[in-house]
Amino acid sequence: MSETALEQCLEKMRAADINQAAIDNFRHYWQLCASGATGIIGEDTIRPLLDPPRLDQLEVDEADARAAIQQTVMIKLNGGLGTSMGLEAAKTLLPVRDGRTFLDLIVAQVLDARQRYDARLPLVFMNSFRTRDDSLAHLAGHPGLAVDGLPLDFLQNAEPKILADGLGPVSWPADPALEWCPPGHGDLYPALWGTGLIDALIGAGFRYASVANGDNLGAAPNATLAGWFAASGAPYAAEVCPRTVNDRKGGHLAIRVSDGQLILRDTAQTAPEEMHYFTDEHRHPYFHANNLWLDLVQVRDILVARHGVLGLPLIRNEKTVDPSDPTSPKVIQLESAMGAAIEVFPGATAIAVGRDRFLPVKTTNELLLLRSDVFDLGADGRLRSTVDRIPEVDLGADYKLIDDFDRLVTVVPSLRGAESLRVRGPWYFDAPARVTGAVDLPDAGEPRHYR
Repeated sequence: MSETALEQCLEKMRAADINQAAIDNFRHYWQLCASGATGIIGEDTIRPLLDPPRLDQLEVDEADARAAIQQTVMIKLNGGLGTSMGLEAAKTLLPVRDGRTFLDLIVAQVLDARQRYDARLPLVFMNSFRTRDDSLAHLAGHPGLAVDGLPLDFLQNAEPKILADGLGPVSWPADPALEWCPPGHGDLYPALWGTGLIDALIGAGFRYASVANGDNLGAAPNATLAGWFAASGAPYAAEVCPRTVNDRKGGHLAIRVSDGQLILRDTAQTAPEEMHYFTDEHRHPYFHANNLWLDLVQVRDILVARHGVLGLPLIRNEKTVDPSDPTSPKVIQLESAMGAAIEVFPGATAIAVGRDRFLPVKTTNELLLLRSDVFDLGADGRLRSTVDRIPEVDLGADYKLIDDFDRLVTVVPSLRGAESLRVRGPWYFDAPARVTGAVDLPDAGEPRHYR
């Protein structure tokens, strides 16, 4: 591909005052893309991760746990708009329980841990240019949240979408904002580096970071995990959960045969003819929860050595420039996954945690569960399961968008006695009701009411 196309992209980034670390990383991934790199990880190059240490079997001295959490910062990824649910603002602004949003519950979790462990425990969000203003405005309702002069957020970088044909920057005058995209959550590292935040955190006396998605309310502050990670001396650790038959889509950790290094493999890095290996929960028994632990000093050392470019595996995300218009030009978004950084750090490790630390909301199916009596909400902002097995929920296309979901579900049914709930067609949940056992509501051709 033409170097002219690359220079056009880089000039566009410079004109937008994008920091040099982001520009250097974009150049790296553009060149990978132009060379035809696919990022595919063959099954014959890895072996499964079978026996990581388990959180429920850890023995961590209480004083060590307290000391570690006092040196920890909580970083939440908050760049997603939840467009698949029809949202145009940060997904974390969605109400979860009693009118309280994801952001409100995250704040409650952190404030509770600060008091319990007498810890400063900064809370910092990685926002995107699309989520920053609304999120900070909402967080202003929690005065005193910032600590030690540290910011409440740092900005995820932006990069140009590139044309699938020629790899030059796309132009879309109808909505110039659509010419840009975030580089995936692998941008965490160059964003920490390029903004100077990693130096500020270390300078303020913080050594460890607990990183998780903002829509995962299970990833609350955990002193035991902090104590284990500090004692491990590892530069990096990933939380994994046991897979079930319903966990076939998420990425998993594996051990690279050539050097014994832990790596992350996602769906996009698996050849179609090897997907049966990827989805086999017996062959690869743990999935990646996207909850990470970082030793900030060791991460900074690697960033310094690599001049801010970790060189994570490329993810080619092919879309149209306007996601709502399938006839708009085809583009490629150059992305990376933050969990893929595990392969950059010799000595990186993993720990198996319970499903209580993995409660993400990707669709309205999960939102219904969190709003239901399947979970109790504690004063500490944590959601705790009230059942032995979380029921499976499949609401169907009529509930995909949040406006339709809120219109059809005005009274959340009891799901404590449910094994599964499958809904097809528009059913109104607008009065107290109970779902027991396996319930399948068929499309009746017209709206119905569940009683």
